[in-house]
Amino acid sequence: MSAKACREHYGKKLLAKYLGEASNGEVQVEDRAVLITAAILDPSSGVTWDSIAAENPWLLGTRLVAKPDQLIKRRGKAGLLAINKTFEECKAWVMERMMKEQTVEVVTGVLDTFLIEPFVPHEQQDEYYICIQSTRVGEEMLFYHEGGVDVGDVDSKAERLQVPLLEEVTAATVTSQLITRVPLQRQEKLASFLVTFLRVYRQLNFVYAEINPIVVDQTGRVTPLDLAAKIDETAAFLCQSQWGEVDFPAPFGRAEFKEEAFIRDMDAKTGASLKLTILNHKGRVWTMVAGGGASVVYADTISDLGFSHELANYGEYSGAPSEEQTFKYAETILSLMTRNMDDRGKVLIVGGGIANFTDVAATFKGLILAIRSFADEIRANNIKIYVRRAGPNYQEGLRMMKQLAVELGLPIKVWGPETDAVACVPLALGLAEEESLPEYDPDSAAIKTVQKDTAEEPALNATTSAQVVAPAAASGEGSGNLVQFDSSTRCIVYGLQQRAVQGMLDFDFMCKREKPSVAAMVFPFSGNHYVKFYWGTSETLIPVYTTIKEALQKSPDVTVMVNFASFRSVYDTMTDALEFAGQLKTIGIIAEGVPESQTRAINLLAEEKGVGIIGPATVGGIKPGCFRIGNTGGMLDNIVSSKLYRPGSVAYVSKSGGMSNELNNIICHNSDGVCEGVAIGGDRYPGSRFIDHLLRYQSNPDVKVLVLLGEVGGVDEYDVCDAMADGRLTKPLVAWCIGTCAGCFSYEVQFGHAGACARGKGETAADKNAALAAAGAHVPPSFASFGTTIHTVYSGLIESGAITPAIEPEVPKVPMDYTWAKRLGLVRKPAAFISTISDDRGEELKYAGMPISEVFSEDIGVGGVLSLLWFRRKLPAYATKFIEMVLMVTADHGPAVSGAHNTIVAARAGKDLVSSLVSGLLTIGPRFGGALDDAARMMSGAVDKGMDPLTFTKEMRKENKLIMGIGHRIKSLDNPDMRVVIIKDFAQKHFPSNACLDFALGVEQITTSKRANLILNVDGCIAVCFVDLMRTCGAFTREEADELIENGCLNGLFVLGRSIGFIGHYLDQKRLKQPLYRHPWDDISYITGEM
Repeated sequence: MSAKACREHYGKKLLAKYLGEASNGEVQVEDRAVLITAAILDPSSGVTWDSIAAENPWLLGTRLVAKPDQLIKRRGKAGLLAINKTFEECKAWVMERMMKEQTVEVVTGVLDTFLIEPFVPHEQQDEYYICIQSTRVGEEMLFYHEGGVDVGDVDSKAERLQVPLLEEVTAATVTSQLITRVPLQRQEKLASFLVTFLRVYRQLNFVYAEINPIVVDQTGRVTPLDLAAKIDETAAFLCQSQWGEVDFPAPFGRAEFKEEAFIRDMDAKTGASLKLTILNHKGRVWTMVAGGGASVVYADTISDLGFSHELANYGEYSGAPSEEQTFKYAETILSLMTRNMDDRGKVLIVGGGIANFTDVAATFKGLILAIRSFADEIRANNIKIYVRRAGPNYQEGLRMMKQLAVELGLPIKVWGPETDAVACVPLALGLAEEESLPEYDPDSAAIKTVQKDTAEEPALNATTSAQVVAPAAASGEGSGNLVQFDSSTRCIVYGLQQRAVQGMLDFDFMCKREKPSVAAMVFPFSGNHYVKFYWGTSETLIPVYTTIKEALQKSPDVTVMVNFASFRSVYDTMTDALEFAGQLKTIGIIAEGVPESQTRAINLLAEEKGVGIIGPATVGGIKPGCFRIGNTGGMLDNIVSSKLYRPGSVAYVSKSGGMSNELNNIICHNSDGVCEGVAIGGDRYPGSRFIDHLLRYQSNPDVKVLVLLGEVGGVDEYDVCDAMADGRLTKPLVAWCIGTCAGCFSYEVQFGHAGACARGKGETAADKNAALAAAGAHVPPSFASFGTTIHTVYSGLIESGAITPAIEPEVPKVPMDYTWAKRLGLVRKPAAFISTISDDRGEELKYAGMPISEVFSEDIGVGGVLSLLWFRRKLPAYATKFIEMVLMVTADHGPAVSGAHNTIVAARAGKDLVSSLVSGLLTIGPRFGGALDDAARMMSGAVDKGMDPLTFTKEMRKENKLIMGIGHRIKSLDNPDMRVVIIKDFAQKHFPSNACLDFALGVEQITTSKRANLILNVDGCIAVCFVDLMRTCGAFTREEADELIENGCLNGLFVLGRSIGFIGHYLDQKRLKQPLYRHPWDDISYITGEM
């Protein structure tokens, strides 16, 4: 969604700030204003009329104007203006209306936001009308010498000035072409304002701004009184710092729900597309549709069938959302859906076109999770679920849904690509028997064939046709710059899009091309290298270059570039690519969210350079048997089912990329298939337009039928009407513009595509469908009849002999990638590694099955993490605390011990941290640190044999073995090691049993009677306590505990703890900048004689 209406208060604040900056202080407008919200009614908010007056003292001494600031049109005529009032009068006027329902024309909503600003005394003749609106080729400025509520139809009577892109307008031009009817003494100031207004409009990425009225008083001071403005939301990454806190309220009459903000926040944090608009929260018909174009088609069909008043929501989920994102999206819809009970029951339509690259089964896992969690509410609300979905792995997704229906006993009906996208809608609405449309059968999955009886030629309502007034079409003839794709067309791909490139190569192989269509890839963030791809069953290498220049130099036969750059990088990559217009003739821009200002600049530059553009916001295009852009046409099974491996007789052009795949399906089932298809992209100003491609198809003798799928918003369809009228298009055209449902709503709805919103007269889908029908196109009564209309036209051409169906070639076979085959459950192989302790594949990293978010929310600490990763158990709190104590007491034992010494020497030799750490760690063994494991084995072994400490001590003496864990260089019972005291006291206080510890303390009593320093040392104490912990904490069997100790986990604790100290010594030496260490001679005994 691109153009978003902002509050008047916010728009005026922007103008007040930036008009002065852009004119070096010459243009200044009033900036005093206060926004009053419903917080004024909430005592806990801290907002009171007194606090507002204190923060804005000018309110008390100024005559004021008060009005709602909620995107309400014609407030004056609705009596929603308080003019020339005191602060107290404004306060009373606002409070009388705050949070009250108000009907404005046909829209009813709640007033909750008001604007108070200074009253500007003036006469009626001081009021004027100004509007700037963006067009494909620049900005159009409208001016009328009268303004206010009674200005009338300014579209028909205003003066107009077209300002081309990248060109400034001068005060002289404004004066001579726009404001000639303004008194001379006011013209200079007004012209200066208009010039600066346009400059700021462009700087801040406005797409529409209307001031009515704007007042110019006798002194020449200019004051905007009422402002309506829209900003290009996609330009946030360019202008956010200038915009500040953007406020885009919902249209008046449609309440904003917190769930909409939640989905909007999710959408902002993902590369997928997640949209949700609540139309009627008490409605009975809810949708969850994949794809921007498909979402409009479903809303249209529901509305066309007379259920617009029951349509609860509009939205989409597309762009391969994850399982977790789909779950949250579905959960949000089900939560809203089950909030209000309706005795008649409700329906949820889960729909979509045929996905290009989204794994249907993967997203359905999230949907199924949501349905499971709401199963009881679904039953209680008598909700029926109707599913129609297709695309990659759809078979598994539909199988899962059917299985869910049986398992939970829920009324879920399922269809796949064997039916048209919206065929299930009449069933869901109760307008057709459910038995009339057989459900998806995973065993047969039969593809629908069209009945050969001819359908009556549809026609639009004559009254509607007669009322259509076509707006001025976009200027310019159809572009001849686009490449006519053939089997020799080659391209470079910008971006490391390996999946898309492999798909293109598979299509090439299927079409029996001699060599791959992708000559090279461009990726600036790594050096030149090669990437391996499959070419059939063999492998091939595709070079990757860091610059477009080098890629083109090395591939002189390339004429096309597929640009996968992000929306932030598109402009820079395109200006770079267009430097090579002598070679590149067509560029496809895949990214969504490119600012309109940048798109228009790219289009202008491409036109000057003679390069054709497909996109932005497109999946691309396809020429069956020859060439495809990126992911167009979807996975190979869809390529086969839609017969895109060989050309047919029908060529289409569509706005929607997702619906282009649906068109492939529809055309295949209703004709001999697609000859060529292009999705020009859902933005308002696509690089190439409908007419550009239709004129190409007109000149292609292989194309017999033209198909156009347009949508609400924009005027490009009128170019097609003109071409039909003047004879440039003579082939039969089947056309439909989606978005007819927009007329059913009393407020403006922005649909999924950035350009899918009517901004002016003639931009509605109904107007354009009527105009196309009047021009001679075959326009069905609804999208549901689109396929039937294509079949009718195609059948007529066969009967007339214009088309002779060709013999169907053998269906080509392309080996399936192992990864995809495995996902589909078709193959298996043993894994090279097995890991049971962590999993990074899902939405969240997991330690032994525990999500990382729970690790922190439950505050299990480092000891808890270690227990999960080392032992695959969640140990009791005292156990994880003990582990942390062990790490703390073993962290360091001074610089003299061998490990620290080695670390210090390596650090002073200039080695890096890891090398120095390893140098220290390599000293750990039987003589340093490694006593823990041996002490544990020795002591626990004696306990297990039932030996007493005295017998054990005598046995060790007899075998001439040292008792591991006993002995210290300087400590004794009278001078204890505090580390031992801490560990011993904790174990005796918290552990269920201390059998090994008690045994070791008994051994200590015997050994210290021989020598005072033969105490239980810290290694021994840790070892025996750890054995007690593992055996008695309840998390392990005796065998599991003994195996873990045998595997060396005790030494692991010492290594982990001592690494802390080693790293400290390394950093200490670096901080002190110590030189290379050389051992002193006097500390070495040189014995050089004979021994």
